[in-house]
Amino acid sequence: MKLKHVVSSFLVILVLWSCKEKVRPEATVLVAEKDFEYVVDQFADLRVLRYQVPGFEELTLKEKKLVYYLTQAGLAGRDIIWDQNYRHNLKIRAGLENIYTKFTGDKTTYDWNSFEVYIKRLWFSNGIHHHYSNDKIKPDFSIEYLNYLLAETDTELEGEAFEVIFNEVDSKKVNKKKGVDNVASSAVNFYSPDITDADVDAFYRTAYKGPEGRPIETGLNSTLVKENGKVVEKVWKSGGLYGTAIDEVIKWLEKAQTVAENEKQANTLELLVDYYETGSLDAWDAYSIEWATSTQGNIDWINGFIEVYNDPKGYRGSYESIIEINDFDMSRKMAVLSENAQWFEDNATLMEEHKKDSVVGVSYKTVNVAGEAGDASPSTPIGVNLPNNNWIRQQHGSKSVSLGNIVDAYSNAGGSGRLKEFANDEEEIRLEEKYGKLVDKLHTALHEVIGHASGQINPGVGQPKETLKNYRSTIEEGRADLVGLYFVMDPKLDELGLVDNWEETAKASYDGYIRNGLITQLIRIELGDDVEEDHMVNRQWVSAWVFEKGSPDNVIEKLTRDGKTYYNINDYEALRELFGELLRETQRIKSEGDFKAAQELVEGYGVKVDQALHAEVLDRNAQFKSAPYSGFVNPVLVPTTNEAGEIIEVEVLQPASFEEQMLNYSASYGFLSSKN
Repeated sequence: MKLKHVVSSFLVILVLWSCKEKVRPEATVLVAEKDFEYVVDQFADLRVLRYQVPGFEELTLKEKKLVYYLTQAGLAGRDIIWDQNYRHNLKIRAGLENIYTKFTGDKTTYDWNSFEVYIKRLWFSNGIHHHYSNDKIKPDFSIEYLNYLLAETDTELEGEAFEVIFNEVDSKKVNKKKGVDNVASSAVNFYSPDITDADVDAFYRTAYKGPEGRPIETGLNSTLVKENGKVVEKVWKSGGLYGTAIDEVIKWLEKAQTVAENEKQANTLELLVDYYETGSLDAWDAYSIEWATSTQGNIDWINGFIEVYNDPKGYRGSYESIIEINDFDMSRKMAVLSENAQWFEDNATLMEEHKKDSVVGVSYKTVNVAGEAGDASPSTPIGVNLPNNNWIRQQHGSKSVSLGNIVDAYSNAGGSGRLKEFANDEEEIRLEEKYGKLVDKLHTALHEVIGHASGQINPGVGQPKETLKNYRSTIEEGRADLVGLYFVMDPKLDELGLVDNWEETAKASYDGYIRNGLITQLIRIELGDDVEEDHMVNRQWVSAWVFEKGSPDNVIEKLTRDGKTYYNINDYEALRELFGELLRETQRIKSEGDFKAAQELVEGYGVKVDQALHAEVLDRNAQFKSAPYSGFVNPVLVPTTNEAGEIIEVEVLQPASFEEQMLNYSASYGFLSSKN
């Protein structure tokens, strides 16, 4: 039976899969649209939300099938991110999930509750390291209790995979700190444990880098290991490393080809399959060009080994998948940024030699997510700009998307308590409450569409991963933020119809950015820790730099009232000039490959934390129940078939709980062995 307009409001009680055979849901509960519950679960420092999929019911059957096949392709590679994140993750997950499903003892104890929280944290982070801080997650139960659970459930978990849960080995998934061997001190499974910084540098000095002027993303889809004392690459492809999961991805991509919306979209999918089959990074570039220039149709996707944040050397891409349905109304509103990209480039504060003469093909859409997997799930971005290869962006353009329903879910599940605690005055609160949602979408659009597309590298200068090394990602994210911050306070936005009061919108944007960069993001890290996640680092170095440089003129004032710290912007125009000055310098660093300047900027302003302020912020935040990090369960796309096995409808259901979806995923999409 086909139900219109209410499919995104189902809550379904899922049952587990047994022996890889799907068991249909035993019961469903229909929930009225107005009663849709965004919050699914909360534990530790994490909150799990749901998101709706507006517009899905308006798609044709062919389009629904395309979304379904692409979503299945994404989930088929889910095990890959677990193994990429840490070499023992899959073995640990299998052991703990066996305990979770088979233990029949007392589940009212502190120890069992601690075990439940621990396994949920691992599900959220796709492994034993925190998704944001990269620190190893520490259990609140003892070795003795885990041994008891193993015995009670006849579960095997031993050796390093058992010991690492409790010891100090591999304590950091990604370590980009200055003065250490970043590869050897990172637990991420892109390199075997005996590989060092020097090994990686030596290997890539002579590695194939692609045709002249069209460099490939060297190392994007491989693991480096030592065999008989020699460093070799193990490529992720069909028949290679991760081949069993990749073959499943290919199977669903080939099904997607049969229902593509147009010939170019079908060709794009064929090139993606070719890349997965061959592992060739030249094939990846061919796919990326076709994907970047395939802009027609209602459905789009991101699939592959893409973002390099998890590699301390910036080579290897984490597996991820996002399936997107076009939000036509918001896309029309924001498309004006793409259409005026050259104006923004021409009017940026960059040195003339660092500006592009022609900004090519910056495609922008607001989309609604229909499914995510890999590094994009449960913790998801809110905006994406791809492809990452610089020469492709310059010659063929890029796609920027804002994940509209994800942004909306965050907004609908939030509250105003933290704002009122950390904002300096009533005016700051008023501006945020009036313009906050718009500012979030606008800054994301400016960051992705204009920011990542702007500027160019000087001739003869290497790629940022080679020149800026471990600072490459935070410099790029900060640079894109600065583009957005500079232009959000420009009357051009009124002229383009994006805002109706550019001055107040800009003030709300600046207030929020400084408040977050200097105060509120500190709730996300443990007292005594440095700031390490690339985006958090960039928000701090941007905010701290403008605060310091504007101090002589009191541009931003640090205030203390009743023992509480606040920051107040006294001169918004002067702050905009400082953002422009820092943008100019950050682009120079990227364009010239100035590693020393990047290091001084990041280490000098972005990493260290005022411990007294941090303790104060944590104390002030303790009153709020909402966790500082949020992620999502995914809707469940359920196909209905006729007697011939043909899909005749696809419905969108919602999982009843986080744990049921995670267990379902492991049983349904567990295509890798515990050792790869």
